Amino acid sequence: MDGAGKPLLAAAAAGSALTALCYSVYRRKRAAARTLQETAKFPLDQNLKNILLNAPGKCLPYAAIEGVVNPVKETLNSQFVDGCKGVIQRLVLQEHKMVWNRTTHIWNDCEKIIHQRTNTVPFDLVPTDRNPGVSVRVIKPLESSELNLETVYEKFHPAVQTFTDIIGHYISGERPKGIKETEEMLRDKDIITGVGELVLDSNFIKLQPPKQGLQYYLSRLDFESLVRKQESKVKLWKILTMVFGITTCATLFFILRRQYKRYKMEQEQSRLQEEMLAVKKQRLQELDLTEDEVPQNACAICLTRDRSCVFLECGHVCSCADCYEALPVPKKCPICRNGISRIVPLYNS
Repeated sequence: MDGAGKPLLAAAAAGSALTALCYSVYRRKRAAARTLQETAKFPLDQNLKNILLNAPGKCLPYAAIEGVVNPVKETLNSQFVDGCKGVIQRLVLQEHKMVWNRTTHIWNDCEKIIHQRTNTVPFDLVPTDRNPGVSVRVIKPLESSELNLETVYEKFHPAVQTFTDIIGHYISGERPKGIKETEEMLRDKDIITGVGELVLDSNFIKLQPPKQGLQYYLSRLDFESLVRKQESKVKLWKILTMVFGITTCATLFFILRRQYKRYKMEQEQSRLQEEMLAVKKQRLQELDLTEDEVPQNACAICLTRDRSCVFLECGHVCSCADCYEALPVPKKCPICRNGISRIVPLYNS
C-alpha cells in the first residue's frame, strides 16, 4: 500500500467501525420497538389489581398504562412561572459561545451545559376520570428513556462585552454569546403513558424499571404515538447504517480496484521487460555479438547506433532517432510503455 492509499484505508476502517456501531444501535432500537409494539396496554381501573393478583408473582414484566399525574403529597413550584406546579423539575444553565476553528478558519457555534439540577417528588398515575380507588405509584422516573418534560420557561441572557473583552476573545479564539436559562417540568395533571414492570406490593400498584434489559418509558405522548416515535428512530438508524455501509463498500471497492490496476500494471511491465530481453537476445544472435561486445550507449532496439533522443515525459534515453521514427503509432517508450509526447535530441560531445 503506497502513501496515497493509506488515507483511503483509514477511511475504510473508520467507515467499517461506524457501520458496525450504527448496526448495533439499530438492532437494539429495532428489538425495543418490536417489544413495545407487542406490549399489552391495560386500562387504569379496578380490574388491573385483579389481573396482578392472578399474575405470577403478582407482577406483569412489561405492560403499558396511561394516567393522570397526581402528586402524593407536596408539589414542586416553578421558579419563574406563577401557579405552575409539577412533580419533576429540571433547571438548566447552558453557555453559548463561538469558537474559532483553526482548520476551517471559521467561527463555530458551541453549547455547553454549565449547571443542571433535577428535582422530583413522589407521584401516582390515576385514571382520567379521577377514580380515587385506583392509582399506580411511579418508581424511579428519572431512569425513563423517554422523559420528555415540558419547557415552561426559557430565557437567553446575552453576554455584555467591552472593547477590551472583544479583543481578548479574538486572541483567545472564544467569543461568549450568553447564557440560556431553561426550566422544564412534568406538570401536575399531565396525562402520560408509562411502560415498564407493574407490581402489586402490599396492595399498592407500582410502575418501575423493567428487568431483562427492557426499556422504561414515561412519555406525554399516547401509546400509539410513542410506538410510532420509536419506529421512526429505528428507520433513522437503519438509514444511517445503510449510508455508512454503502460508503464503506464503495471505498473498499475503490481500494481493491486501485490495487488490482497496480498489480496488472506491474504484471504488464514484467511481461514487457521479458519481451525486451528476448528481442535483445535475438538481435544479438542476428549480429553475432555477445552482450559484453555491445557498446554501453547503444540503442536498446537496433543495438548498432548510439542513443540520440530523450523520451518525454518519462525521461528514458534508450533509442536512436531512426528507431524512434520506426515505433508504431501511438508511440510508447519501449522501457516503461508510457506514451511519448515529444522527444529532445541528445548530442554527445
